[in-house]
Amino acid sequence: MTMQESIPHRDYAALRTPAAAIATLPSREARMEAFVELWWSAFAAFGVSWAGFYVDCPHEPDAQRMILGARRPGPACSPIGIHGACGQALVSRQTLVVRDVADLGEGYIACDPRDRSELVVPCLTAEGQPWGVFDVDSHQVGS
Repeated sequence: MTMQESIPHRDYAALRTPAAAIATLPSREARMEAFVELWWSAFAAFGVSWAGFYVDCPHEPDAQRMILGARRPGPACSPIGIHGACGQALVSRQTLVVRDVADLGEGYIACDPRDRSELVVPCLTAEGQPWGVFDVDSHQVGS
């Protein structure tokens, strides 16, 4: 079996219409809430343990700079500092794929000690300025 054959095929076409509708919602909070709901309903069955937004509060101290926003299935650490994976993605404006969170060392913020992998996507304004991140965790290494 090749690597490509071992990865389950996922058809994302069904998400296009609801995702386009989310973009028309009037507030960032409403868009975050709707996006998390859509994302969770589509991907929770694929080994995801948690998904949610952290919003940047640049006037707060670095150790408390990111505040929890919309999330599923429940709350997580908040506020968190920019020294962790979420902060790295925010500051660098680059997506961070962490196959094994143990590789992050002391800078890792473990909201759930069972988490083993993480994906963090920076969220940018139309002008390219970061306003937060979308964070996804899994209890499986390399998920």
